[in-house]
Amino acid sequence: MHDRDFLNRWIVVRLLPKMQRIVIARFCTQIEAEDYVKVVRQLIPNDEFLVMFDGDDSRN
Repeated sequence: MHDRDFLNRWIVVRLLPKMQRIVIARFCTQIEAEDYVKVVRQLIPNDEFLVMFDGDDSRN
């Protein structure tokens, strides 16, 4: 894992049908991710977005 990946551990995911999700952004802090979601929800009010901690150490 690269150092920059370790720093960006907070992710914003867009929930899709059939229990799928897509990561749309990564952040260093939870507050940055939550602020981003506030803006995205205003731009795309009909979709669902979540802030999650990415604890997966296996990604490269």
